[in-house]
Amino acid sequence: MQKSTITIDVHLDPNKIPEQIIWDASDSTAAINQKAKAMCLAFWDAADKSAMRIDLWTKDMMVDEMGDFFYQMLTTMADTFKRATNQEALSEEMKAFAKTFIQKFRAELAKDQ
Repeated sequence: MQKSTITIDVHLDPNKIPEQIIWDASDSTAAINQKAKAMCLAFWDAADKSAMRIDLWTKDMMVDEMGDFFYQMLTTMADTFKRATNQEALSEEMKAFAKTFIQKFRAELAKDQ
């Protein structure tokens, strides 16, 4: 059996707020570790039938970036859901929600500026 390892290092400030997120994968072709401003990681616990999540973002993650991040996660989750279940109609509904979400998010952001 082949094994792949993903390592995530989170550097915290004295108040335990993330300052830097650095990750690396053993199968990656990248020459250096990758930096990220935010991450969402979920595991499915089959015994408890529940999702366990780790959501972190750094101090320098901007609000507009967070909106884009969520929009992209929603659309890619819709694609993953479609591949895993063959539920094309539900996947398209998820994508439609994601489009509405980002439009409303950007409209709210524009009002605040």
